[in-house]
Amino acid sequence: MLAVQLAELAEPPAGVDEALGLADGFDDALVHGLGRLDERRAAALGALAGALDGSPLGRPAGEALGKLTAGSVGDEQLAALAGARGALFGAVHDALLSRLDDALGRERDGWDGPGETEGVPENLLSGCRSWLNELAIAGWRGVDHDLVSASDQTLEAVLAEPRLRRLGVLLDGLAAELRASCPVATLERLPVRRWADLWARGVLLSHSAFPRGPAETVTGRLLPLGVDVHEHGTAVQVEVHGVLESPGARPRLVRTGVAAAKVDTIVGPAVWQLFGGHPVLMKALAERRGVAVEDLTLRDGHLLWDDSRARPDAAADPFATARLMLGEAVAPAVPPLDRHPARISEPVLLEGYTVDGTTWVLDGHRIEVEVDRLPSCGPLTPALVAASSACVGLVRWDGGAWRLQPLAVQATVKKKPVEAHGGDWALGATDPKVVKAVARSGDVVAVLRERAGRLLRK
Repeated sequence: MLAVQLAELAEPPAGVDEALGLADGFDDALVHGLGRLDERRAAALGALAGALDGSPLGRPAGEALGKLTAGSVGDEQLAALAGARGALFGAVHDALLSRLDDALGRERDGWDGPGETEGVPENLLSGCRSWLNELAIAGWRGVDHDLVSASDQTLEAVLAEPRLRRLGVLLDGLAAELRASCPVATLERLPVRRWADLWARGVLLSHSAFPRGPAETVTGRLLPLGVDVHEHGTAVQVEVHGVLESPGARPRLVRTGVAAAKVDTIVGPAVWQLFGGHPVLMKALAERRGVAVEDLTLRDGHLLWDDSRARPDAAADPFATARLMLGEAVAPAVPPLDRHPARISEPVLLEGYTVDGTTWVLDGHRIEVEVDRLPSCGPLTPALVAASSACVGLVRWDGGAWRLQPLAVQATVKKKPVEAHGGDWALGATDPKVVKAVARSGDVVAVLRERAGRLLRK
């Protein structure tokens, strides 16, 4: 439970603002291009390198800065600077997560070292680095349609390589955002940190190996806590947060998920139809059941889902799971490349609060509630959240403060107890008004599948 320990989250750890300020200096230089550094931006990069003096990254970052100011921009220099920026955000992530773990009384596994690495085709990685280098040299203000289009052939090849799916999706998303913003020079405001995050992560992932924790095979029972739906115009992912019980081991916090491609006309409850290939998981979410799993792969806290190795188990109330098991469940270690404040999303149970608009107050301490993150494919609404008395949610760090994203709530509506979970409609909407609205608008997924079938037959 988050309980009365909001007081411990009132102030960020020392040094967070300073570290983020150094990263902002690098991001500003990336806006205008690393190929034409002026004195002020060179000083900002110098401050970034100086902050890492004495660390393994200090010397490479300093040497990279020297070559950049001399007009030499290459893979090694950009990798060193991306690594330096990543180290700053990693330090901020670790400080924030440690503070949150202390507030929750949560135990977390330690990172045991570099773990396994995965080799991938070097020619494809080189193509990605080449395009990222061009972006860095030109700067965001120098991005035009020609520069974005230069990535098309490489991205097509990268997306076809399963081992590079993470890099391919990231760079494809960055290219899509840049293409939609072209010419960037005419924009009044830029998503500076977001684009710099994507660029730096792309640079680090475009090297031949990256650290991952060891994989293990697990058998036991997954008790879902809630569902976080990540939805975009062309893709949707259902990420399930839960507790894994395995024989002879302490309960562990885990995540699992499934994803599907889509078009932007598939929205609302219709997105659940895209996951028909995962009936066991969907049934567990809709009926609030546990899932018995056998020989699934667990790595870095992520359970690689395989519906054929799972079967529905007995009813498992997420609120009961949260009350009984969140306090003893061990959280996973975070891999180095995933250490970023934006990644923090820790499941908690919150009770006994009062509601003041989109702010909840507990023992005099306040936390903002992110009602804009409520998925359109489930029954959770801002009104239900405002009427709630208990909530299972994710604590995040966003905009310099801790925020809560509701995944499930218990509320009283018209003097009747109501419980709503983000995955309640995984087998179809249950709200009569929503069912009627869907019936009036037609089955979008069925129509698109029928049209696709016609095209394939021609």
